[in-house]
Amino acid sequence: MTESEPVDSDAPTDFGRRVLPQRIDADPESVEKGLVTLVLTIVELLRQLMERQAIRRVEHGDLSDEQIERIGTTLMLLEERMAELREHFDLLPEDLNIDLGPLGPLLSNE
Repeated sequence: MTESEPVDSDAPTDFGRRVLPQRIDADPESVEKGLVTLVLTIVELLRQLMERQAIRRVEHGDLSDEQIERIGTTLMLLEERMAELREHFDLLPEDLNIDLGPLGPLLSNE
């Protein structure tokens, strides 16, 4: 094939593979939902990590009663906001739990 020949995306290459098209026609809604799912997954992972760290610090007595109250309120509000966002984008909690194959799910089921 020379440089002037068009690429036929249905034609196999020398290795029996198909040539990828130059553009990917993606549905804007599915792209948006995928991006929202990814962002909310990251936020949920961070929320769970912060919650576990807060529990460890409470168990070790590293926090004052005021700090415990403030952290608890903050985590509750974050969890409520996450629920609102999932509802707004029509996502279930399990939609945010990426399967990492042999490593298992990304998020804990707590």
